Amino acid sequence: MGEVNDHDLRRVLGLLSQDDTLRAFSALVLGLPGDPSPKALHRLAAGGLAARGDDGTWRATPERFRELLRAHAESADEPAGELGAEERVLRTFLVGGRLTTTTMRRDKRLVVLRYIVRVFEPGVRYPEKDVNVALRAFHDDHAALRRYLVDEGLLSREDNVYWRSGGPVDV
Repeated sequence: MGEVNDHDLRRVLGLLSQDDTLRAFSALVLGLPGDPSPKALHRLAAGGLAARGDDGTWRATPERFRELLRAHAESADEPAGELGAEERVLRTFLVGGRLTTTTMRRDKRLVVLRYIVRVFEPGVRYPEKDVNVALRAFHDDHAALRRYLVDEGLLSREDNVYWRSGGPVDV
């Protein structure tokens, strides 16, 4: 999923901000008994958050979040012409949107961390669980990434709540 547009992000967030679709998605994720609203299920499917199996049963597709996060991060720094030093670092350490390693020289790690921190909106506070989900899209060792982001002043934390406190901001 190379490029993500604002419409895709707004659509998914909009679906989860509506009580009926949020309830339906939660029921699918948690496997709760009962039938979610067919209308809500079809809206979730249109947004990529649910799919209907061949047997007619519905399932949640939370992998959509990972796709959106990766695509958003990839589209945040599109190359313009010749590759710069930062782009070369990113292409070396990010393959298919995933980090190949977390062990690298500090200057290269900073390039990667500034790229990753873009998935967090300035001014928004995130519970640790949400930070972990976002970082897991980049590497399974999300705790190390979170620690690096905090240590480098790109994320701040207090009482298991995180917010973006550094890095580039797209305007």
